Amino acid sequence: MNHKALTAIAFSLALAACGKNEAPVQNASTESAPTTSSDPMASNPFAQPSDLYMQAPAFDKIRDEHFAPAFDAGMKEQLAEMDAIAANAEAPTFDNTIAAMERSGRLLDRTNKVFSHLSSANTNDALDKIQNDYAPRFAAHFDAIVLNDALFARVRSLYEQRDQLGLTPEQAQVLTQYYRNFARNGALLDEAGKNVLRKLNEEQAGIVTKFGENSLKDTNDSAVLVDSVDQLSGLSAETIEAAAEAAKQAGQEGKWRVALINTSMQPAMQSASHRELRERLYKASIERGAKGNEYDNRALILRLVALRAERAKLLGYPEHATYILEEQMAQTPAAARKILTDMAKPAVNAARADAAKLQKLIDAEAAANGTASFKLAPWDWSYYAEKLRMQEFDLDEAQTRPYFELESVLQNGVFFAANKLYGLSFKERKDLPVYHPDVRVFEVFEQSGSPLGLFYADFFARPAKRGGAWMNNLVDQTRLLGTQPVIANDLNIVKPAAGKPALLSYDEVSTLFHEFGHALHGFFADSEYPLLSGTNTPRDFVEFPSQFNENWALVPEVLKNYAKHHETGEVIPDSLIAKIKKAGTFNQGFGTVEYLASSLLDLEWHELTAANLPTDVLAFERAALEKNGVAMEEIMPRYRSTYFAHVFPGGYSSGYYSYLWCEVLDADAFDGFTSAGGLTRENGDKFRKMVLSRGSMEDVKQMYINWRGAEPRVSGLMARRGFNN
Repeated sequence: MNHKALTAIAFSLALAACGKNEAPVQNASTESAPTTSSDPMASNPFAQPSDLYMQAPAFDKIRDEHFAPAFDAGMKEQLAEMDAIAANAEAPTFDNTIAAMERSGRLLDRTNKVFSHLSSANTNDALDKIQNDYAPRFAAHFDAIVLNDALFARVRSLYEQRDQLGLTPEQAQVLTQYYRNFARNGALLDEAGKNVLRKLNEEQAGIVTKFGENSLKDTNDSAVLVDSVDQLSGLSAETIEAAAEAAKQAGQEGKWRVALINTSMQPAMQSASHRELRERLYKASIERGAKGNEYDNRALILRLVALRAERAKLLGYPEHATYILEEQMAQTPAAARKILTDMAKPAVNAARADAAKLQKLIDAEAAANGTASFKLAPWDWSYYAEKLRMQEFDLDEAQTRPYFELESVLQNGVFFAANKLYGLSFKERKDLPVYHPDVRVFEVFEQSGSPLGLFYADFFARPAKRGGAWMNNLVDQTRLLGTQPVIANDLNIVKPAAGKPALLSYDEVSTLFHEFGHALHGFFADSEYPLLSGTNTPRDFVEFPSQFNENWALVPEVLKNYAKHHETGEVIPDSLIAKIKKAGTFNQGFGTVEYLASSLLDLEWHELTAANLPTDVLAFERAALEKNGVAMEEIMPRYRSTYFAHVFPGGYSSGYYSYLWCEVLDADAFDGFTSAGGLTRENGDKFRKMVLSRGSMEDVKQMYINWRGAEPRVSGLMARRGFNN
């Protein structure tokens, strides 16, 4: 999602997902601008900071062909800046070395931020090619900085005398982080070691880019084509219309194309009564990246894991997981693993109990219909779980969707809660250019009326967009550079047919609140230096503010403000709210097991050393799940290895556990809010001042303790998931 200053330069291109053969809808004008100079940067919109409000990207002027020249010029410019810092005849000071590095690379940074966003949100063949071409070049560029001996000598000199420099706490933190970034990325190696590291980094950059491209293309190509509408029985009219439109767009008019999302379980499996369709969806989903076709990721995984293990060893670590976790709250793989394994047994027990209930339901249904029963299969779980939910709680998704209309959830829910807690207000702006007609822009204001930032909302799915949901900074907050935050949230809600409302599931409502929690973390950043700003925190802390923000979706004052029937305007009845809350722990065994399975897989892959690498990806996966006690025939990991974009192309290697780690913080924090009066400005302002504004300006665990007044307790999470009994 976000990366720290130096590492962002090297790997943000490689870590961004990519891939669909679709021309950008509004990446730029379709006509080439006249060129009056042989200089490729003469009319390039990245050549100077955007002159739009708050330096918002000039999406109406940006074309695909602008990126490569801007990257080339940006790398050249930054290397010249770094060389000048290294060659400075004056003794190193914080300002002429550390602050100077923080000021460097502006052209590269603004180009990269836009490219990284578009290559995830609205990609095409041209952007894919740039991504593939530049991933190894960026790796080499990064190495040219961190392996510059003269530059590191200045950083090291300052670090060794840091206690005598009279630095502010934030400056001391920036200096320490720069030293660690250099040291952890090879600055202490001899020249032979540096040469080996350069080769490893270059190859890794190419692999992670290819993995992401394969994943998106295979997901798009694996959509399930249906010949008869009868096979779509149980799906909503909106879903069926969307499937018909998707088939039409793919040149398959008269059929229905059910698209896949990035996770193993597919939403349509929850309501599809046609068992064969559920099975087709499931198998299409879990076979991605392992079909033996051009998008097969298995060889890439094996090579990438080997490269990461070799790189960690070269840098003095036993394996990749130890290298990564040294910088996180968990600090060690053992600490990360403990939170997962402590929850594994109660989660599996709960899931097995639920499986028995589902099997009983299947048997009873077969007996009532006079048909043969069958054994619960993975593609049956969500369908029969929904039936069980209706049976036990008299609640199904069809009851709640009419109350969760997208615009109301956004304006009267997400924005309303932000106003109550932090005094924010939002005004939509139609005058700023966007990269796709679905994108909306809002200006964000403090209660005083002063502008805080810009918010880009891109909520609907499309083939050119990677799966999932995320937040990106298009412009960072930093007092050093005088910039305010420009932030984008991306979701993948199925776009309704023209004239129809976008009605959300409760999971999608939660996701909207979640991603805006990331946005708030970015908007409230109050740092002098880019390196420490906003969401530039350890991976196992960065999800905390976003997961915490989900809690407000069910707080009655917020819920009743946004949950109004899209046709009648009726406020969601108390009886339905009670059902939603009562069902809150329903199916948590399944959800926890599928998450634990992926998290433990991540650690298993990245605790490998060069001496014990497997040769069969799927066999290793099966053995890892069995070893950790989370292998269940009926439950597949939330992400299988072959499409696990978080940890192979993404920035969460050895860090997927972070979501559960942060949920411990989130549950404990919400208990703290509740005991202090809940949804109040006093609580919100304190949280903003002591947590959301701080970025990485101090140790994040201590930051949490300072705000909460105690260490986080796991009891809140266990109760939330219903695992106390």
